[in-house]
Amino acid sequence: MGRSTLRQLASHNLSIFRHQPLTEISGAFGDLGTFLPIVIALTEGHQISLTTTLVFTGVYNILTGAFFGIPLPVQPMKAIAAVSILKGLTAGQTAAAGIFVSSCILVFSITGLLSWFTRVIPIPVVKGIQVGAGLSLIIAAGSKALSSLSWTTPSWADNYLWMILGFVFLFVFNLRPRTPYALILFLIGIVFAVIRTTGDQHQHLPAFRLWRPYTQIPSSSEWKTGILDAGIGQLPLTTLNSVVAVTHLAADLLPEIQTPSVTSIGFSVAIMNLLGCWFGAMPVCHGSGGLAAQYRFGARSGASIIFLGLLKLMVGIMFGESLTDLLHRFPLALLSIMIIAAGLELASVGESLNTPRARDLSKEGTDAPHAVGITDEERKQRWTVMLVTAGLLVAFKNDAIGFLAGMCCHWSYRLPRGLATRHPGPSRPGSRSEDSDEHQSLLPR
Repeated sequence: MGRSTLRQLASHNLSIFRHQPLTEISGAFGDLGTFLPIVIALTEGHQISLTTTLVFTGVYNILTGAFFGIPLPVQPMKAIAAVSILKGLTAGQTAAAGIFVSSCILVFSITGLLSWFTRVIPIPVVKGIQVGAGLSLIIAAGSKALSSLSWTTPSWADNYLWMILGFVFLFVFNLRPRTPYALILFLIGIVFAVIRTTGDQHQHLPAFRLWRPYTQIPSSSEWKTGILDAGIGQLPLTTLNSVVAVTHLAADLLPEIQTPSVTSIGFSVAIMNLLGCWFGAMPVCHGSGGLAAQYRFGARSGASIIFLGLLKLMVGIMFGESLTDLLHRFPLALLSIMIIAAGLELASVGESLNTPRARDLSKEGTDAPHAVGITDEERKQRWTVMLVTAGLLVAFKNDAIGFLAGMCCHWSYRLPRGLATRHPGPSRPGSRSEDSDEHQSLLPR
Protein backbone atom coordinates (compact mmCIF):
# COMPACT_ATOMS: atom_id res chain seq x y z
CA MET A 1 0.00 0.00 0.00
CA GLY A 2 1.56 3.28 -1.13
CA ARG A 3 1.86 6.56 0.71
CA SER A 4 -0.68 8.24 -1.56
CA THR A 5 -3.28 5.59 -0.70
CA LEU A 6 -2.62 5.99 3.01
CA ARG A 7 -2.95 9.77 2.68
CA GLN A 8 -6.27 9.36 0.86
CA LEU A 9 -7.58 7.04 3.56
CA ALA A 10 -6.43 9.42 6.30
CA SER A 11 -8.14 12.31 4.52
CA HIS A 12 -11.32 10.25 4.16
CA ASN A 13 -11.31 9.24 7.83
CA LEU A 14 -10.73 12.81 8.99
CA SER A 15 -13.38 14.24 6.67
CA ILE A 16 -16.07 11.80 7.84
CA PHE A 17 -15.17 12.34 11.51
CA ARG A 18 -15.34 16.13 11.16
CA HIS A 19 -18.79 15.99 9.54
CA GLN A 20 -20.38 13.47 11.90
CA PRO A 21 -18.25 12.92 15.02
CA LEU A 22 -21.05 11.65 17.27
CA THR A 23 -22.27 9.01 14.82
CA GLU A 24 -18.72 7.80 14.23
CA ILE A 25 -18.16 7.50 17.98
CA SER A 26 -21.52 5.78 18.37
CA GLY A 27 -20.60 3.30 15.64
CA ALA A 28 -17.35 2.55 17.44
CA PHE A 29 -19.35 1.01 20.30
CA GLY A 30 -21.66 -0.96 18.00
CA ASP A 31 -19.79 -4.25 18.36
CA LEU A 32 -19.39 -4.18 22.15
CA GLY A 33 -22.42 -6.45 22.47
CA THR A 34 -20.28 -9.32 21.13
CA PHE A 35 -16.88 -8.16 22.37
CA LEU A 36 -17.62 -7.56 26.06
CA PRO A 37 -19.37 -10.82 27.06
CA ILE A 38 -16.69 -13.01 25.47
CA VAL A 39 -13.80 -10.97 26.86
CA ILE A 40 -15.33 -11.02 30.35
CA ALA A 41 -15.96 -14.79 30.25
CA LEU A 42 -12.43 -15.60 29.02
CA THR A 43 -10.89 -13.24 31.59
CA GLU A 44 -12.78 -14.83 34.46
CA GLY A 45 -11.64 -18.27 33.28
CA HIS A 46 -8.00 -17.05 33.18
CA GLN A 47 -7.78 -18.00 29.49
CA ILE A 48 -6.66 -14.53 28.36
CA SER A 49 -5.22 -11.39 29.90
CA LEU A 50 -7.79 -8.57 29.91
CA THR A 51 -5.08 -5.89 29.97
CA THR A 52 -3.10 -7.40 27.10
CA THR A 53 -6.26 -7.98 25.08
CA LEU A 54 -7.35 -4.36 25.46
CA VAL A 55 -3.89 -3.04 24.56
CA PHE A 56 -3.35 -5.30 21.55
CA THR A 57 -6.90 -5.00 20.16
CA GLY A 58 -6.60 -1.24 20.63
CA VAL A 59 -3.48 -1.21 18.46
CA TYR A 60 -5.21 -3.50 15.94
CA ASN A 61 -8.20 -1.15 15.78
CA ILE A 62 -5.98 1.86 15.10
CA LEU A 63 -3.98 0.13 12.36
CA THR A 64 -7.10 -1.40 10.77
CA GLY A 65 -8.83 1.97 10.59
CA ALA A 66 -5.74 3.62 9.13
CA PHE A 67 -4.95 0.94 6.52
CA PHE A 68 -8.48 0.02 5.36
CA GLY A 69 -10.48 3.22 5.91
CA ILE A 70 -13.69 1.34 6.84
CA PRO A 71 -15.16 0.37 10.24
CA LEU A 72 -13.67 -3.12 10.05
CA PRO A 73 -14.08 -4.72 13.50
CA VAL A 74 -11.58 -6.58 15.65
CA GLN A 75 -13.71 -9.41 17.05
CA PRO A 76 -13.11 -12.50 19.18
CA MET A 77 -12.66 -15.78 17.34
CA LYS A 78 -16.02 -17.10 18.49
CA ALA A 79 -15.52 -20.84 17.96
CA ILE A 80 -12.26 -20.78 19.94
CA ALA A 81 -13.89 -18.66 22.66
CA ALA A 82 -16.89 -20.99 22.91
CA VAL A 83 -14.75 -24.13 23.24
CA SER A 84 -12.41 -22.41 25.70
CA ILE A 85 -15.32 -21.42 27.92
CA LEU A 86 -17.24 -24.71 27.70
CA LYS A 87 -14.25 -27.04 28.07
CA GLY A 88 -12.21 -24.83 30.39
CA LEU A 89 -9.14 -24.69 28.16
CA THR A 90 -5.96 -23.23 29.60
CA ALA A 91 -4.47 -19.94 28.46
CA GLY A 92 -1.80 -21.87 26.53
CA GLN A 93 -4.38 -24.02 24.74
CA THR A 94 -6.41 -20.94 23.79
CA ALA A 95 -3.28 -19.22 22.45
CA ALA A 96 -2.26 -22.36 20.51
CA ALA A 97 -5.66 -22.49 18.79
CA GLY A 98 -5.38 -18.83 17.72
CA ILE A 99 -1.83 -19.24 16.44
CA PHE A 100 -2.78 -22.38 14.46
CA VAL A 101 -5.75 -20.72 12.72
CA SER A 102 -3.72 -17.61 11.88
CA SER A 103 -0.85 -19.70 10.50
CA CYS A 104 -3.30 -21.45 8.16
CA ILE A 105 -4.81 -18.12 7.07
CA LEU A 106 -1.30 -16.79 6.39
CA VAL A 107 -0.57 -19.79 4.14
CA PHE A 108 -3.92 -19.31 2.35
CA SER A 109 -3.07 -15.64 1.77
CA ILE A 110 0.46 -16.24 0.50
CA THR A 111 -0.57 -19.05 -1.87
CA GLY A 112 -3.57 -17.17 -3.26
CA LEU A 113 -6.10 -19.69 -1.94
CA LEU A 114 -8.17 -16.93 -0.33
CA SER A 115 -8.58 -15.18 -3.68
CA TRP A 116 -9.50 -18.50 -5.26
CA PHE A 117 -12.13 -19.11 -2.56
CA THR A 118 -13.67 -15.73 -3.38
CA ARG A 119 -13.87 -16.52 -7.10
CA VAL A 120 -15.39 -20.00 -6.79
CA ILE A 121 -17.83 -19.57 -3.90
CA PRO A 122 -21.22 -18.52 -5.34
CA ILE A 123 -22.76 -15.25 -4.17
CA PRO A 124 -25.92 -17.00 -2.82
CA VAL A 125 -23.71 -19.10 -0.53
CA VAL A 126 -21.82 -16.01 0.69
CA LYS A 127 -25.13 -14.24 1.34
CA GLY A 128 -26.37 -17.33 3.16
CA ILE A 129 -23.36 -17.27 5.46
CA GLN A 130 -24.04 -13.60 6.23
CA VAL A 131 -27.77 -14.15 6.82
CA GLY A 132 -27.04 -17.21 8.95
CA ALA A 133 -24.50 -15.33 11.02
CA GLY A 134 -27.00 -12.52 11.58
CA LEU A 135 -29.75 -14.91 12.64
CA SER A 136 -27.31 -16.73 14.92
CA LEU A 137 -26.49 -13.46 16.68
CA ILE A 138 -30.20 -12.75 17.20
CA ILE A 139 -30.93 -16.26 18.50
CA ALA A 140 -27.89 -16.24 20.81
CA ALA A 141 -28.82 -12.86 22.27
CA GLY A 142 -32.45 -13.85 22.75
CA SER A 143 -31.55 -17.19 24.35
CA LYS A 144 -29.11 -15.56 26.75
CA ALA A 145 -31.65 -12.90 27.72
CA LEU A 146 -34.38 -15.51 28.30
CA SER A 147 -32.14 -17.63 30.52
CA SER A 148 -30.66 -14.75 32.51
CA LEU A 149 -33.34 -12.05 32.78
CA SER A 150 -36.86 -11.70 34.10
CA TRP A 151 -39.17 -8.75 34.67
CA THR A 152 -37.35 -7.74 37.85
CA THR A 153 -34.11 -9.73 38.03
CA PRO A 154 -31.14 -9.98 38.20
CA SER A 155 -31.34 -6.35 39.35
CA TRP A 156 -33.24 -3.09 39.02
CA ALA A 157 -30.80 -2.07 36.25
CA ASP A 158 -30.88 -5.29 34.25
CA ASN A 159 -34.24 -6.86 33.36
CA TYR A 160 -36.92 -7.18 30.68
CA LEU A 161 -38.22 -3.68 31.38
CA TRP A 162 -34.93 -2.05 30.40
CA MET A 163 -34.70 -4.33 27.36
CA ILE A 164 -38.16 -3.32 26.15
CA LEU A 165 -37.41 0.35 26.81
CA GLY A 166 -34.17 0.02 24.85
CA PHE A 167 -36.04 -1.47 21.88
CA VAL A 168 -38.60 1.34 21.96
CA PHE A 169 -35.85 3.96 21.82
CA LEU A 170 -34.08 2.00 19.05
CA PHE A 171 -37.19 2.21 16.88
CA VAL A 172 -37.70 5.87 17.76
CA PHE A 173 -34.09 6.71 16.91
CA ASN A 174 -34.55 5.01 13.52
CA LEU A 175 -36.48 8.15 12.60
CA ARG A 176 -33.30 10.14 13.30
CA PRO A 177 -30.46 8.03 11.85
CA ARG A 178 -27.70 10.33 13.05
CA THR A 179 -28.63 9.93 16.72
CA PRO A 180 -25.67 8.21 18.48
CA TYR A 181 -27.80 5.38 19.87
CA ALA A 182 -24.96 2.97 20.72
CA LEU A 183 -23.01 5.72 22.50
CA ILE A 184 -26.05 6.65 24.60
CA LEU A 185 -26.70 2.99 25.41
CA PHE A 186 -23.06 2.42 26.35
CA LEU A 187 -22.95 5.44 28.66
CA ILE A 188 -26.19 4.40 30.39
CA GLY A 189 -24.79 0.89 30.81
CA ILE A 190 -21.54 2.20 32.32
CA VAL A 191 -23.46 4.39 34.79
CA PHE A 192 -25.58 1.39 35.84
CA ALA A 193 -22.45 -0.78 36.13
CA VAL A 194 -20.73 1.80 38.35
CA ILE A 195 -23.78 2.05 40.63
CA ARG A 196 -24.12 -1.73 40.91
CA THR A 197 -20.39 -2.25 41.52
CA THR A 198 -20.33 0.45 44.20
CA GLY A 199 -23.24 -1.20 45.99
CA ASP A 200 -21.49 -4.60 46.17
CA GLN A 201 -18.84 -4.81 48.88
CA HIS A 202 -17.24 -7.83 47.19
CA GLN A 203 -16.54 -5.92 43.97
CA HIS A 204 -14.40 -2.89 43.29
CA LEU A 205 -14.32 0.02 40.87
CA PRO A 206 -11.36 0.26 38.45
CA ALA A 207 -8.11 1.50 39.97
CA PHE A 208 -4.87 2.73 38.42
CA ARG A 209 -2.81 -0.32 37.47
CA LEU A 210 -0.12 -0.16 34.79
CA TRP A 211 0.11 -2.88 32.16
CA ARG A 212 2.84 -5.43 32.71
CA PRO A 213 3.31 -7.54 29.57
CA TYR A 214 4.29 -11.20 29.77
CA THR A 215 4.75 -14.06 27.28
CA GLN A 216 2.39 -17.01 26.84
CA ILE A 217 4.17 -20.01 25.29
CA PRO A 218 2.03 -23.16 24.90
CA SER A 219 3.48 -26.52 25.89
CA SER A 220 3.49 -29.49 23.51
CA SER A 221 0.31 -30.94 25.05
CA GLU A 222 -1.38 -27.54 24.92
CA TRP A 223 -0.60 -27.28 21.20
CA LYS A 224 -2.29 -30.62 20.54
CA THR A 225 -5.41 -29.89 22.61
CA GLY A 226 -5.78 -26.31 21.40
CA ILE A 227 -5.51 -27.24 17.71
CA LEU A 228 -7.74 -30.34 17.80
CA ASP A 229 -10.42 -29.05 20.19
CA ALA A 230 -10.72 -25.40 19.11
CA GLY A 231 -8.47 -24.51 16.18
CA ILE A 232 -9.88 -26.85 13.52
CA GLY A 233 -13.45 -25.75 14.27
CA GLN A 234 -12.50 -22.07 14.00
CA LEU A 235 -10.68 -22.35 10.66
CA PRO A 236 -13.74 -22.51 8.33
CA LEU A 237 -15.48 -19.80 10.36
CA THR A 238 -12.52 -17.43 10.01
CA THR A 239 -12.04 -18.20 6.31
CA LEU A 240 -15.70 -17.86 5.32
CA ASN A 241 -17.11 -15.24 7.68
CA SER A 242 -14.09 -13.18 8.70
CA VAL A 243 -12.38 -12.98 5.32
CA VAL A 244 -14.60 -13.88 2.35
CA ALA A 245 -17.99 -12.72 3.67
CA VAL A 246 -16.65 -9.52 5.25
CA THR A 247 -15.23 -8.29 1.93
CA HIS A 248 -18.59 -8.82 0.24
CA LEU A 249 -20.40 -7.07 3.09
CA ALA A 250 -18.02 -4.10 2.94
CA ALA A 251 -18.77 -3.74 -0.78
CA ASP A 252 -22.52 -3.89 -0.09
CA LEU A 253 -22.57 -1.42 2.81
CA LEU A 254 -19.84 0.99 1.71
CA PRO A 255 -19.69 0.92 -2.10
CA GLU A 256 -18.13 4.39 -2.26
CA ILE A 257 -14.97 3.15 -0.51
CA GLN A 258 -12.49 0.76 -2.12
CA THR A 259 -13.16 -2.70 -0.71
CA PRO A 260 -10.13 -4.39 0.90
CA SER A 261 -8.96 -7.52 -0.90
CA VAL A 262 -9.40 -10.91 0.74
CA THR A 263 -5.62 -11.30 0.70
CA SER A 264 -5.08 -8.10 2.69
CA ILE A 265 -7.80 -9.12 5.17
CA GLY A 266 -6.16 -12.54 5.48
CA PHE A 267 -2.75 -11.03 6.18
CA SER A 268 -4.33 -8.74 8.78
CA VAL A 269 -5.97 -11.64 10.65
CA ALA A 270 -2.75 -13.66 10.55
CA ILE A 271 -0.46 -10.88 11.77
CA MET A 272 -2.78 -9.87 14.64
CA ASN A 273 -2.74 -13.31 16.21
CA LEU A 274 0.79 -14.37 15.32
CA LEU A 275 1.82 -11.36 17.40
CA GLY A 276 -0.75 -11.01 20.18
CA CYS A 277 -1.43 -14.63 21.16
CA TRP A 278 2.17 -15.05 22.36
CA PHE A 279 1.47 -12.38 25.00
CA GLY A 280 -1.87 -13.69 26.27
CA ALA A 281 -4.13 -11.60 24.03
CA MET A 282 -7.46 -13.02 22.91
CA PRO A 283 -7.51 -14.66 19.43
CA VAL A 284 -9.25 -12.18 17.12
CA CYS A 285 -10.45 -11.77 13.54
CA HIS A 286 -12.48 -9.39 11.34
CA GLY A 287 -16.12 -10.52 11.40
CA SER A 288 -18.99 -9.52 9.13
CA GLY A 289 -21.27 -9.31 12.19
CA GLY A 290 -19.07 -6.65 13.76
CA LEU A 291 -18.93 -4.64 10.55
CA ALA A 292 -22.73 -4.75 10.32
CA ALA A 293 -23.03 -3.69 13.97
CA GLN A 294 -20.73 -0.71 13.66
CA TYR A 295 -22.36 0.36 10.41
CA ARG A 296 -25.82 -0.02 11.98
CA PHE A 297 -24.94 2.39 14.78
CA GLY A 298 -23.38 5.07 12.57
CA ALA A 299 -19.80 4.16 11.62
CA ARG A 300 -18.90 5.01 8.03
CA SER A 301 -15.09 5.23 8.10
CA GLY A 302 -11.99 3.97 9.82
CA ALA A 303 -12.13 6.96 12.20
CA SER A 304 -14.72 5.18 14.34
CA ILE A 305 -12.51 2.21 15.15
CA ILE A 306 -9.41 4.39 15.48
CA PHE A 307 -11.30 6.21 18.24
CA LEU A 308 -12.25 2.87 19.81
CA GLY A 309 -8.65 1.68 19.56
CA LEU A 310 -7.29 4.76 21.31
CA LEU A 311 -9.86 4.32 24.09
CA LYS A 312 -8.99 0.62 24.53
CA LEU A 313 -5.28 1.39 24.54
CA MET A 314 -5.59 4.11 27.17
CA VAL A 315 -7.93 2.12 29.42
CA GLY A 316 -5.89 -1.08 29.09
CA ILE A 317 -2.56 0.53 29.94
CA MET A 318 -3.96 2.51 32.88
CA PHE A 319 -6.54 0.18 34.47
CA GLY A 320 -6.10 -3.32 33.06
CA GLU A 321 -7.45 -6.24 35.09
CA SER A 322 -9.17 -3.94 37.58
CA LEU A 323 -11.88 -3.37 34.93
CA THR A 324 -13.20 -6.94 35.29
CA ASP A 325 -15.78 -6.24 38.02
CA LEU A 326 -17.13 -3.16 36.25
CA LEU A 327 -17.47 -4.88 32.87
CA HIS A 328 -19.10 -7.89 34.51
CA ARG A 329 -21.81 -5.59 35.87
CA PHE A 330 -22.65 -4.06 32.48
CA PRO A 331 -26.39 -4.76 31.95
CA LEU A 332 -27.07 -7.81 29.80
CA ALA A 333 -30.38 -6.26 28.71
CA LEU A 334 -28.56 -3.42 26.95
CA LEU A 335 -25.90 -5.70 25.45
CA SER A 336 -28.65 -7.95 24.07
CA ILE A 337 -30.28 -5.05 22.25
CA MET A 338 -27.00 -4.13 20.59
CA ILE A 339 -26.40 -7.75 19.51
CA ILE A 340 -29.92 -8.15 18.10
CA ALA A 341 -29.68 -4.86 16.19
CA ALA A 342 -26.36 -6.00 14.72
CA GLY A 343 -27.84 -9.35 13.76
CA LEU A 344 -30.76 -7.69 12.00
CA GLU A 345 -28.38 -5.43 10.04
CA LEU A 346 -26.28 -8.41 8.97
CA ALA A 347 -29.24 -10.61 8.04
CA SER A 348 -30.80 -7.82 5.97
CA VAL A 349 -28.00 -8.02 3.36
CA GLY A 350 -29.72 -11.10 1.97
CA GLU A 351 -32.34 -8.78 0.49
CA SER A 352 -29.90 -7.73 -2.25
CA LEU A 353 -29.36 -11.29 -3.56
CA ASN A 354 -31.35 -10.78 -6.78
CA THR A 355 -30.85 -7.03 -7.18
CA PRO A 356 -28.25 -4.93 -9.04
CA ARG A 357 -26.13 -4.83 -5.86
CA ALA A 358 -25.32 -8.55 -6.15
CA ARG A 359 -21.83 -8.77 -7.64
CA ASP A 360 -22.60 -11.60 -10.04
CA LEU A 361 -25.67 -9.81 -11.41
CA SER A 362 -24.08 -6.46 -12.21
CA LYS A 363 -22.05 -5.16 -15.12
CA GLU A 364 -19.19 -2.89 -14.17
CA GLY A 365 -17.61 -0.23 -16.27
CA THR A 366 -20.76 1.88 -16.51
CA ASP A 367 -21.83 4.87 -14.51
CA ALA A 368 -24.44 2.79 -12.67
CA PRO A 369 -24.28 -0.99 -12.41
CA HIS A 370 -27.48 -2.64 -13.54
CA ALA A 371 -28.92 -6.06 -12.97
CA VAL A 372 -28.54 -8.66 -15.65
CA GLY A 373 -31.87 -10.25 -16.48
CA ILE A 374 -32.50 -13.63 -14.84
CA THR A 375 -35.56 -15.79 -14.96
CA ASP A 376 -37.98 -16.36 -12.11
CA GLU A 377 -36.74 -19.93 -11.85
CA GLU A 378 -33.15 -18.75 -11.38
CA ARG A 379 -34.22 -16.23 -8.77
CA LYS A 380 -35.98 -18.98 -6.85
CA GLN A 381 -32.91 -21.23 -7.10
CA ARG A 382 -30.63 -18.48 -5.79
CA TRP A 383 -32.98 -17.82 -2.86
CA THR A 384 -33.10 -21.55 -2.12
CA VAL A 385 -29.30 -21.84 -2.06
CA MET A 386 -29.06 -18.85 0.29
CA LEU A 387 -31.77 -20.18 2.62
CA VAL A 388 -30.27 -23.68 2.71
CA THR A 389 -26.89 -22.20 3.64
CA ALA A 390 -28.35 -19.94 6.33
CA GLY A 391 -30.75 -22.56 7.67
CA LEU A 392 -28.19 -25.33 8.10
CA LEU A 393 -25.69 -22.87 9.59
CA VAL A 394 -28.23 -21.81 12.22
CA ALA A 395 -29.54 -25.33 12.83
CA PHE A 396 -26.12 -26.88 13.46
CA LYS A 397 -24.42 -23.70 14.74
CA ASN A 398 -21.56 -24.37 12.33
CA ASP A 399 -20.46 -22.24 9.37
CA ALA A 400 -18.76 -25.18 7.67
CA ILE A 401 -21.95 -27.27 7.63
CA GLY A 402 -23.95 -24.35 6.27
CA PHE A 403 -21.31 -23.75 3.60
CA LEU A 404 -21.22 -27.40 2.49
CA ALA A 405 -25.02 -27.60 2.41
CA GLY A 406 -25.22 -24.44 0.31
CA MET A 407 -22.57 -25.66 -2.12
CA CYS A 408 -24.34 -29.03 -2.51
CA CYS A 409 -27.61 -27.22 -3.20
CA HIS A 410 -25.86 -24.96 -5.75
CA TRP A 411 -24.27 -27.95 -7.49
CA SER A 412 -27.59 -29.79 -7.57
CA TYR A 413 -28.94 -26.97 -9.76
CA ARG A 414 -25.81 -26.66 -11.89
CA LEU A 415 -25.29 -30.35 -12.65
CA PRO A 416 -28.49 -30.93 -14.69
CA ARG A 417 -27.78 -27.76 -16.69
CA GLY A 418 -24.24 -28.92 -17.38
CA LEU A 419 -25.46 -32.29 -18.59
CA ALA A 420 -28.12 -30.64 -20.74
CA THR A 421 -25.48 -28.41 -22.34
CA ARG A 422 -23.22 -31.38 -23.15
CA HIS A 423 -26.08 -33.56 -24.48
CA PRO A 424 -28.70 -31.22 -25.90
CA GLY A 425 -31.92 -32.88 -26.97
CA PRO A 426 -34.36 -31.80 -29.66
CA SER A 427 -36.00 -28.51 -28.90
CA ARG A 428 -39.03 -26.74 -30.15
CA PRO A 429 -38.96 -23.14 -31.32
CA GLY A 430 -39.41 -20.82 -28.37
CA SER A 431 -38.75 -23.56 -25.80
CA ARG A 432 -36.70 -23.02 -22.64
CA SER A 433 -33.73 -24.97 -24.06
CA GLU A 434 -33.14 -22.27 -26.67
CA ASP A 435 -32.68 -19.76 -23.89
CA SER A 436 -30.55 -21.96 -21.66
CA ASP A 437 -27.23 -20.74 -23.07
CA GLU A 438 -28.33 -17.15 -22.59
CA HIS A 439 -28.95 -17.67 -18.89
CA GLN A 440 -26.32 -20.29 -18.17
CA SER A 441 -23.60 -17.70 -17.56
CA LEU A 442 -25.82 -15.82 -15.16
CA LEU A 443 -25.90 -18.57 -12.57
CA PRO A 444 -23.48 -18.18 -9.65
CA ARG A 445 -20.12 -19.72 -10.28
